Amino acid sequence: MIAAGPRGDTLGGGAGSSPAIEEAAAAAGAPSIDALLVKTSRTFALSIPLLPEPTRREVGIAYLLFRIADTFEDAVGWPRERRLAAFAELDELLAAPDAARDRIAGWLAPPPPIPHAGYQELLAASPAVLDAYAELAVGAREVIRHHLGRTLAGMARFVAASDERGVLALSTLGELREYCYAVAGIVGEMLCELFLLDAAALAPVAERMRSRAAAFGEGLQLVNILKDAGGDAREGRRYLPAGVPRAAVLALARADLEAAREYVRALHEVSAPRGLIAFTALPVLLAADSLDLVEREGPGVKVSRPRVGSLVAQLDAALDRGAPPF
Repeated sequence: MIAAGPRGDTLGGGAGSSPAIEEAAAAAGAPSIDALLVKTSRTFALSIPLLPEPTRREVGIAYLLFRIADTFEDAVGWPRERRLAAFAELDELLAAPDAARDRIAGWLAPPPPIPHAGYQELLAASPAVLDAYAELAVGAREVIRHHLGRTLAGMARFVAASDERGVLALSTLGELREYCYAVAGIVGEMLCELFLLDAAALAPVAERMRSRAAAFGEGLQLVNILKDAGGDAREGRRYLPAGVPRAAVLALARADLEAAREYVRALHEVSAPRGLIAFTALPVLLAADSLDLVEREGPGVKVSRPRVGSLVAQLDAALDRGAPPF
């Protein structure tokens, strides 16, 4: 869920910048939260600024923390033991974020061998991100800590199952779903709990949201896996099981995206804040377009910037009319 969709710039306004991040970033010459989101995110860089406060700030900080975890998972060039140690260290820092400055040297000497400057910048700025996490209200902080801890444990299981070169090859559709749940379904569940924490008006549809949250995340992750299959395989990540027909994965992704649409419809039915509906609807629109492209043209294709702009305009028009996003 975190990494689904095309890259893009933020839309209007800030992304819920935290004083702790801004002050620490300025002192260290590190990028601000807005810059980190744009440099490290895809769909979330488009949609986080749409959220109302305090959810916007909570989700922005949560995204960056999950992105740090993703960077460790993707660090195939690191020895397996080092990747597992980094997961454990990040998990410990959620309980004691003040210790981040003592741990960061181990993450950067040398940094993960990933050719992505934004991810390297995020690791360097991780103490400031953890300072901002520590500033959050207790309820939001505990939601993030609980779910990120579960994701770290899931990532560790899959890294431990990789071979000595760090190559992960999933062999069944069940394993693919377990992986998607660990890295994206849990993110969907975390977002759901943050929304419910911050917006009492969502209570009547809480169970409808919770029952679809994991599928929402799984659908976005499956689209990303299908789209990036070629590049992932070259970098040692073979998520698509060789013995599973591509059509079965496409069908599962489409079913998940329908569950995601039902999630968004539930928000619309209770007149959730416009920004919350937009935040959840936009990734679904982009993922559906990406899935159509992948089905027609194969992996490696991306939704064009003009098409992204068109989808955003369509979403805005629907919300202006008070109509459902789909």
